[in-house]
Amino acid sequence: MEGSFKVTCEESLKRLDIVFNNHFKDYTRSHIKILIDKGEILLNNKMVKAGEKLKVGDIVSYNFQEVTPLKATAEDIDFEIIYQDEDVIVINKPQGLVVHPCTSTKSGTLVNGLLYRIKDLSGINGVLRPGIVHRLDKNTSGLMIVAKNDFAHVELAKQIKNKSCKRKYIALCEGIFKEKEGKIETFIERSKSDRKKMAVSNKGKLAITYYKVLKEYPNSKKSLVEFSLQTGRTHQIRVHCKMINHAIVGDDVYGKADKKLKGQLLHSYSLTFTHPRTKKIMNFEINLPDYFSKYLKNLS
Repeated sequence: MEGSFKVTCEESLKRLDIVFNNHFKDYTRSHIKILIDKGEILLNNKMVKAGEKLKVGDIVSYNFQEVTPLKATAEDIDFEIIYQDEDVIVINKPQGLVVHPCTSTKSGTLVNGLLYRIKDLSGINGVLRPGIVHRLDKNTSGLMIVAKNDFAHVELAKQIKNKSCKRKYIALCEGIFKEKEGKIETFIERSKSDRKKMAVSNKGKLAITYYKVLKEYPNSKKSLVEFSLQTGRTHQIRVHCKMINHAIVGDDVYGKADKKLKGQLLHSYSLTFTHPRTKKIMNFEINLPDYFSKYLKNLS
């Protein structure tokens, strides 16, 4: 696909990736950023960053291979609904389930399962991510909120942005922590050596994680740790655990694989938010999945 457009008064002072996304809604912001980084989207015939602010009369040109937009279809996928009303759904996502379709995973996701079981979902995130307000990594299990309409989606997204939506996780980490509780504060951005990974950097997005050691397993040199997030960056807990040399057990991306596991022992066990319509405080907690509990039992 090749072409160009001139920046209007309404588009002035807005980010390049946002304006381009408004022109080509079938492309995600993350995909547009990749195109900008590769020089396939130019501003006044020059390579710039995705966050570059535009001016009236600027020329945005593009030349890239067009992709066929994906569309999620209904599939019978196994997952547990913890709570549901006319506005929100709280689900327990099992380990190994991808949240929404993408280029590498076109079916068999949570979204496919939601479309099979739920009649109405919010449409703000488009046809690939209906209802999805926030995500969990494929091999992270636990609680997630899903919006059934756009009103609920907007209100829940505000809570996630202003940090009033509280999420707590439990993970089994390698090693014994010297400090039994603390705060990890860094910047995180996409790794320059591997675009599938995130990395601690001196720039990027601010990431703040609080941790508290719940139990130690001295014989196996492992620690059961509770994590709470002040920010919600991609792979945040996993990246921070790697940085402090306490990688999550079973994390084959930021630590090492465990033959007894299918992925990292990281579980979103607690979720608190304000109901978008009733304004009631909603609090949910769930137990560790069986494979996680069994692994801990064997350590004991």
